[in-house]
Amino acid sequence: MDFPILELMDETTCYEELLDLLHPDGLTCPRCGGGRDRYDVHRRRDGSPVVDYRCRDCRRVFNLFTGTPWQGTHRTPARILLILRGFTKGTPTAELARELKASRPHLLGLRHAVQARAAAAAAAPPLPDDFVEADGLYQNAGEKRRAAPRPGGPAAPAGQPGDGPRHLGYRPAAGLRGGGAEESPAGAAGRAAELGGGVGASDGRAADEARGDGVHRRVAGV
Repeated sequence: MDFPILELMDETTCYEELLDLLHPDGLTCPRCGGGRDRYDVHRRRDGSPVVDYRCRDCRRVFNLFTGTPWQGTHRTPARILLILRGFTKGTPTAELARELKASRPHLLGLRHAVQARAAAAAAAPPLPDDFVEADGLYQNAGEKRRAAPRPGGPAAPAGQPGDGPRHLGYRPAAGLRGGGAEESPAGAAGRAAELGGGVGASDGRAADEARGDGVHRRVAGV
């Protein structure tokens, strides 16, 4: 069994509740600030507890919704109170729009306006002391890290060594050993000297001359 809560709510009671919520210090003229003794009833609406007032000083016509996100609304006080109840409970806007048969984009705009008004009214008061203490704060500390080094030139083609430093035991790629590139004399003499199989002093001296730069040479037999 369904209970239509909107039909069970009293409009006059909801109007008084909205008056306390929207104007906790009492309803005043939005133009000159005149209090209850400075404005009169201007118009009453049929079937609605909402009353329009006219200020005696500035002749401004207003009601409890003037100057609020609900200004110019045609919703009843009970429906507005249900919308505010959904906002405070955190009900999703789409669900609230389905329950109240209202426009979702319009309710979303109302929600943002009500939240902004509440945030402005709940601004933090100034601190009572002249001096305060604060702990250290490291904000965006990660931005000071140096960027990782990256190679400046383009990468070497496949199968060819790069321009960077090479290990002493570097050997050419497999594709270059088979017969594509001819081995240099220095490399052949050096490998023969390392093997030492049947190589005499003259071969060792030839290898040294091939590897050396003409200044530092090894003397055979020493």
